[in-house]
Amino acid sequence: MDLSYWVETLGCSKNKVDSEKLEGRLVSQGFVSAGDAENADLVVVNTCAFIEAARMESIETVLDFVAIKKPGARIVITGCMAERYGEELAKELPEVDLVARFGQELSEFQSGPLQSVPVAVSAKPRKPQGVRDFDLLNLRRPAVKGSWAYLKIAEGCDRACGFCAIPSFRGKQQSRSIESIVEEAKGLGTREVVLIAQDLASYGTDIYGKKYLADLIKELSKYIDWVRILYIYPSELTDALIETVLATGVAYFDLSLQHSSRRLLRKMRRWGSGERFLEKIGKIRSIEPNAAFRSSFIIGYPGETEEDHDNLLQFIEDAQLDWAGFFTFSDEEGTYANTLEGKVDPFLVMERLAEVSELQDSVTQKKRVQLIGGVVKALVDEPGVARSFREAPEIDGIIKLDDKIPAGKFVDLVICGSEGPDLFGELAG
Repeated sequence: MDLSYWVETLGCSKNKVDSEKLEGRLVSQGFVSAGDAENADLVVVNTCAFIEAARMESIETVLDFVAIKKPGARIVITGCMAERYGEELAKELPEVDLVARFGQELSEFQSGPLQSVPVAVSAKPRKPQGVRDFDLLNLRRPAVKGSWAYLKIAEGCDRACGFCAIPSFRGKQQSRSIESIVEEAKGLGTREVVLIAQDLASYGTDIYGKKYLADLIKELSKYIDWVRILYIYPSELTDALIETVLATGVAYFDLSLQHSSRRLLRKMRRWGSGERFLEKIGKIRSIEPNAAFRSSFIIGYPGETEEDHDNLLQFIEDAQLDWAGFFTFSDEEGTYANTLEGKVDPFLVMERLAEVSELQDSVTQKKRVQLIGGVVKALVDEPGVARSFREAPEIDGIIKLDDKIPAGKFVDLVICGSEGPDLFGELAG
């Protein structure tokens, strides 16, 4: 009888890709999908450790699965929490059968006639840093279901942003070859790929000696209808990269800004200022007035003053971004920000968060209403749901349409209405 698995993914899009590759590996070892966690012989929780809230969600999810798993089933923790807090998790969660680091096998199931082998986490030492059973980044990935897919092109980060602990457990930049990325993209069977990495714009520096993102986009565009990029450092938004992105027909720029106050950005160990960001955005709009912009911002970073907050509010008004996400500062152990004085009162942080969110909601709604009456090219993700180049999957709004139009099809839609972040479309002509 085949043993079954369930993989639960928490956190970012990069974790989602890792989980798909891990599932492919489990299937190659003879496992079958259980359909749900309650009926699985092996339950894998791919965790997130980016901020405190994500870590709490990861632990709560593990404990929920411990409570509902069937007799004899085993629980494995992998992902960022396993890498960053492996020993602590093994000690504090004796209910878990294995804490597996990146690239470590998730099970002790033997090949041949599959039989489970009891695992005692406390008696199973973690492998030394860098020692892997397999290369997770370049692990073969099965085809995905749907019209789009994330495509992870690199792992790790060489930057030292003041608030981020990711380099401490994801390691330095490790880029994949263009050939391996193109091969994976062609095998996914999707109309759109969304390129992701911790530092997307630095792709290729470690293996080609220079930034190769524009070259990669051009190569992928030969085989994939839409190539979308997420999370670009504004300092890396060169003329060549802008030109390449616009040439794909997906004029969507997800810029990692984090704030607009120059003083506070320096405390974050980041480049730029609101003025320089507006210059970048304005340059792109002068070439393509319909370009869409997204960004994310940290509220309550140590030392953030009312003047800094007012600066951000003014920037949001001036930038007129299509989309923006706001996150309260998380004080991460081992980061530069953890050493800074001037922590902002939590109640004040929440007040500031509400204020910037309300302002951005009004900007987004206005931008959406402006599209009514126009015609857009859209990709149907599922019956009744489509997206134009302006909407990244999972994080932005959608276009609602007739559910009889098949998924995976490009259509021209007349935008006939809006509701919050979402639009309503009808077939043109």
